[in-house]
Amino acid sequence: MPGALVPLAPLLLVAATAALVILLDLLPPRERKGHLAVVALVGVVAALLAALLLWGREGRAFGGMLVLDNFAVFLDVVICYAAALVLLLSMDYLRRNGMETGEYYILVLLATLGMMLMAQAADLIVIFLALELMSLSLYVLAGLFRGRLTSAEASMKYFLLGAFATGFFVYGIALIYGATGTTALDRIAAAAGGLQRDPLLLIGFGLLLVGFGFKISSVPFHMWVPDVYEGAPTSVTALIATGSKAAGFAALLRVLFSTFKVNQPDWTLLLLVVAVLTMTLGNVIAIAQSNLKRMLAYSSIAHVGYMLVGVVAGGALGVGSVLFYLLVYTFTTVGAFGVILLLERGRQEAVELDDYAGLAARHPVLALALALFLLSLVGMPPTAGFAGKFYLFGAAVRSGYIWLVIIAVLNSAVAAYYYLRVVVYMYMREPAGLPTRPAPSFAGRLALAVALWGVFQLGVMPAPVLDLAQAAVAPLLR
Repeated sequence: MPGALVPLAPLLLVAATAALVILLDLLPPRERKGHLAVVALVGVVAALLAALLLWGREGRAFGGMLVLDNFAVFLDVVICYAAALVLLLSMDYLRRNGMETGEYYILVLLATLGMMLMAQAADLIVIFLALELMSLSLYVLAGLFRGRLTSAEASMKYFLLGAFATGFFVYGIALIYGATGTTALDRIAAAAGGLQRDPLLLIGFGLLLVGFGFKISSVPFHMWVPDVYEGAPTSVTALIATGSKAAGFAALLRVLFSTFKVNQPDWTLLLLVVAVLTMTLGNVIAIAQSNLKRMLAYSSIAHVGYMLVGVVAGGALGVGSVLFYLLVYTFTTVGAFGVILLLERGRQEAVELDDYAGLAARHPVLALALALFLLSLVGMPPTAGFAGKFYLFGAAVRSGYIWLVIIAVLNSAVAAYYYLRVVVYMYMREPAGLPTRPAPSFAGRLALAVALWGVFQLGVMPAPVLDLAQAAVAPLLR
């Protein structure tokens, strides 16, 4: 491979796999699409391995518009993990629902490509293009179940609100270009030193934060989350909840710490308020939910608040903890949605709380898996969720934000109520009505096994991965 293309290796592998799936979809057998899922999975795993091999290397491509550094490599690994687990969960899920199409796997690959581009983007224009590639693919995937009104509603809401947020983002890019004469992140950083209080630059930066706030689903840009998570196919919901969030944080962190570091006191105060509102609103509203997908939607909003605590803390430990938590959150959240995806009640997905009553007596393995994923989301040792929150909150304490950590710990206590309520239903309630049954799926169970491995591996031995995460953020903090 020519040296100039080395930084693009993971991206090229995903793009080539998408092109190959398009070609194979046109060839017989036209009725069965299982082989497309295998090809897509192999391509994503190959991209993950390529990213790992690039650790420690640095490079640029397309005139510096794409950058390869340890930060991009770490986020590429997180995104590829999310995509691979989602593809495993999708194999039998789509077949059961009569929606196994080549377009699904193509769009998942294109969304993954957009996410990885966001992690490597060093120019606002590239961030925008990557954002649109990811978003347009996810808009279509959210409406994949055309026969379900909730799926069509999810797709439409996601598209309309996403387009609205994109408008803010593009306007922000225009204002920043007007103030600095460039869209390259490093050149904006150089110009921002002399324009620290320039109204044009500050307004443009604020509009960028609106766009990023929508993608990571922070308050007050979270309104789309519960309806989209509930209505979209569960495998797509898992991808939106993990890969999309990782990509949004990747671009946000690069912009904050590489480009607008000179304004750090200002945006730290703003994000501190957003963190408190996000974790509190997400947890309080989640208490009232009886639909597990909606509960996990509000839960995901709360977890964005926890991650923003690390952004506010700053430094290698704070920002590194955010990357570590994104990996933890990916394993845990995909696992939780995976259990939901594998359970059926009366030929429908088991998404209501009552569907899980007595599950432990009938299907103890799946009940235990879901309980472990929920305990990780609570932050109970020895799961990865405990290590993730410990590092995030520890970084905030070290930076002097003790009262912020107190609020975060109180929010975690509130979250324990609605997570443990599901566990109580599974182990201490008697089922009523039709029984909840697991759908046969070897690939789905393999995905759950990998997710469980990640939850315990990162919980029992978190230090090596945290060290890698801190090394990954070093290029941003120079």
